[in-house]
Amino acid sequence: MRDGALGGRQGRLVFVFLMSRAPHPVSRDELVRALWKTPPPSADAALNAIISKLRRVLRTAGVAAPNGIVCDVGTYRLTLPSAWVDVDAAKTAADRAEGALRSGKLSDAWANANVAAAIARQPFLPDESAPWVQRVRDILARVWRRGMLVLSDVSTRNDEHELGIQYAADVAAAEPFDELACQALMRAHAAAGNRAEALRVYAKCRKLFRDELGAEPSEKTANVFLSILKAHA
Repeated sequence: MRDGALGGRQGRLVFVFLMSRAPHPVSRDELVRALWKTPPPSADAALNAIISKLRRVLRTAGVAAPNGIVCDVGTYRLTLPSAWVDVDAAKTAADRAEGALRSGKLSDAWANANVAAAIARQPFLPDESAPWVQRVRDILARVWRRGMLVLSDVSTRNDEHELGIQYAADVAAAEPFDELACQALMRAHAAAGNRAEALRVYAKCRKLFRDELGAEPSEKTANVFLSILKAHA
């Protein structure tokens, strides 16, 4: 739906913000903060106009009461019949992927991880910089990493070593402090028969943690490193 049909940029922001919180109510103050860093003196009137336009758009689209934008005691709530929210779908797919992986259902894990990664890698309101927008981006970034790490694990278990390495390397490049990515990358290299590279991954991770955080990688990451050493002793 184009911005113009939603009352312009601010209408789009209100719609997406309410959708991101659906079906929970959002206070008027929250909506104002979502729209303006410094609310104008006419913020209440402007918000009323935006909500009114959005309601008209929803009615035109066939969304009739009791669905639509519901106002109750200073709060707003968006309810849409059979609404599909991409952020929620990505999180659900990541949960299912990890659950399937734990159960050894590799094909289910692969399918759900692909859905999670594909949705989560899409840009979210790329022209906006509000704090709530950044929070949603952070959520999607975490979901993307979770999906990619499942893809790495499944690929490694299926002896598709190059894919396993690439998926884990992509996550490590996006978030160098993600220890799960370090662990996955070590395992993938070791499974591919490249023990030396697996050990270099740990050495790089350890140096990064020491230099930037003044700390060591977690015991779990160290244990992956040690297991690779012992397996090739």
